[in-house]
Amino acid sequence: MRSGGLWFAFGAHLSIVLAGVPLVLDFSTLAVHAQAIPVEVQQGYGLLGKGWVKDAIATFQRAVQRYPQSVEARLGLAIAYRRNGQDGEAFRAYEQVLALDPNNQLALRSLGLLGGYRPEWQARGIEALTTLLNLNPNDGEARAQRALLYGYQGRFTESLADYQIALQGNPSPDVLLGAAQVYTYNGNDQQGLELFNRYQRTGGKIQGFAAIAYARALRNTGNAAQAIEVLQTQLTRPNRSTDLDSELRAELSLAYLANQQQAQALAALDPLRDRPAATLPLARGLNKIGRQLNLPALTTEAATLYQRVLAQTPNPSPALLQEAADVLSGQPQNREEALQLYRRVAQTQPEDRALQVKILALESQLGSLSKAELRQKLQPLLNPLPADPFQQQAIAQALVRVDPDPEFLPIYQTLLQSGAGQTEPFLNFRVAQILVEHNDLVGARNALAAYTATPQAKGDLAPQLLAAEIERREGNLTASARRYEAILAASPANNDVQLAAIRGLAGVRLAQGRTSDALQLYDQLVARNPTNARLQLGRASIAYQAKQISTPEAEAVLNNWLRSRPASDTPLELFSLVGALPPDPQRESLYLTLAEADPNYLPVQLRLVQVVAKRNPAEAKALARQLIARSRATGTNDTSTYLLQGQLAQAAGDISLADQAFQSILQQQPGNVDALIGLGDIRFQQRQWGTARQLYSEALALKPGDVGIQRSLIEVEVAQDYPLTALQKLEELQLQQGASTPDSELAQRQQKIEEDFLQRRGFQPPWERY
Repeated sequence: MRSGGLWFAFGAHLSIVLAGVPLVLDFSTLAVHAQAIPVEVQQGYGLLGKGWVKDAIATFQRAVQRYPQSVEARLGLAIAYRRNGQDGEAFRAYEQVLALDPNNQLALRSLGLLGGYRPEWQARGIEALTTLLNLNPNDGEARAQRALLYGYQGRFTESLADYQIALQGNPSPDVLLGAAQVYTYNGNDQQGLELFNRYQRTGGKIQGFAAIAYARALRNTGNAAQAIEVLQTQLTRPNRSTDLDSELRAELSLAYLANQQQAQALAALDPLRDRPAATLPLARGLNKIGRQLNLPALTTEAATLYQRVLAQTPNPSPALLQEAADVLSGQPQNREEALQLYRRVAQTQPEDRALQVKILALESQLGSLSKAELRQKLQPLLNPLPADPFQQQAIAQALVRVDPDPEFLPIYQTLLQSGAGQTEPFLNFRVAQILVEHNDLVGARNALAAYTATPQAKGDLAPQLLAAEIERREGNLTASARRYEAILAASPANNDVQLAAIRGLAGVRLAQGRTSDALQLYDQLVARNPTNARLQLGRASIAYQAKQISTPEAEAVLNNWLRSRPASDTPLELFSLVGALPPDPQRESLYLTLAEADPNYLPVQLRLVQVVAKRNPAEAKALARQLIARSRATGTNDTSTYLLQGQLAQAAGDISLADQAFQSILQQQPGNVDALIGLGDIRFQQRQWGTARQLYSEALALKPGDVGIQRSLIEVEVAQDYPLTALQKLEELQLQQGASTPDSELAQRQQKIEEDFLQRRGFQPPWERY
């Protein structure tokens, strides 16, 4: 958890990170003309100078009653309260000073210092220090304190911007220590560790809450064993507070986890279960362990604990709200609550673009935003990116929550080039996903390798799922299937991973012609989730492509979905089924909706162009050119752009343009299966049977077992008037698919070939005699 972390939790322990900073400023700076100050006020300052604080308070209280407009009297009372440890009274007294003198620098500075004592004072402290910095931009002490308060609130972008200035020159040890913690909690572990080391070289000792951030920096830079040592040392120190002990144990559990000591990680959290005040540290530890080990029971318990903390906190800080929302958003049943929490934070931080990205991601997951609407709202947040590197990093951390949109590939790449991939390595995974969609499989493998090389990828099965998809697209169906099977054999606790692996394996089995196996896998999914309408869509798509259900049956499933779901709910299964069904003019508006939602899903685009071509060929060609231009604008690979161009032009009836596109691909990649098939279809349409046969045969050699290619070769035999050869191949294909899953379409085609063959020879087919 980078946004917030436990940083805000020790905002009240300012003395730990401000050791050496005077908490009471020298009131001798109040030099004024003696005759301008009432005698009672002068007496109050005299008592303060002698250390008689309680007497000074009484004196200043009488002076304020007699001289309510006296800035000096109210300032003296605030200082006296502060000297006596009455922070609440001091805070209010300084506010009264500013009501009379808004630019009183001593009051502004004091409010900034006091802002670190209570979470509810942090925002006012930041406001006061901002006013002070407007008066004195070079006040390094005020800037460092404001950076610290921003850090307490989890507003790391602003905090780091201040620390960048405060760290210039010769910063004090306290500035180094505060900056080290903020950098660490923002995910800049290496830089945080460097600042901790600089602090230690000044002779400072890292203790208390600062030691927790230090241990985290060590853990996240591959020094888990040293982190354990640091934390265990702190746990042996006497007279530590219960709050500190709880935070130390929570961090110790994560260090054990990083050191592959899972039993010790859970054991470190056990003492916290009996401490009501330790609910938040316990929740953090359980959530981290649950996510890394894919244990839903722990992440669910963590979410419940966060809800309890929020219910028991009268005025939760923005950092706590955002931290809780980050966790709750990972639980589908809690996403609506997480969205409300994000919106509460946004009310206080309306300019936080990263927070707005998180809100949009959740709204999309909840179905209140279509993909097109999401893209439209993300555009002004991402383009152009802010120049500040810390804001870019925050946006990267938020952007990984959004399903990747190929249109934003340049944004992802810019963020990676700026170094955001170091603090948010999952950004590389998102880029790999986009490159897979562009069919840039080499680039996708490189991006995927960049993610899997990081510690954050340890135990994450998502790279295995994407690697299996890459292998499937490369035509290596056997390797892809084995990888999916290995994922399932690992029995992942994450239900989403299981579903994705079963779906992927079903797709491979379908491509291998093993339709019975593909349907059995989807039947497993439906049996586990009988009310999941998306799975019903997916099964219908598989069954239809496997010729196990008719077009009307598949359309009935589709129509049921469209009647019961909002138009903005456009899951992948919907695209799959719509793209598999034949073009239907009545679905043109649906094609438009889906094409707008995902401009890169080719089957739906083809259906759109096909239905337009039926009523207006010229309009279809114009639409195809428009879609091609959009692909070129967002694409990264000439091959994928030419493939899109060829298939869309073919659908629009522009055979010449399609021919050029497929030829261009084959010049670059002679083994591109899609281009071979596309050019084979064109040669078939041009009645160049021999060339079509050669192209289909080359494609089949690269993609053995592909049913579609085999059927194209059968049609070549029919076209060349070799019906007996065609019938033999049809029988072989049906045997290949298995008797348990008869393909009604193949059977009908076989019957038609036999009928034509017999009629041409003067025989009446036996099924027509009665």
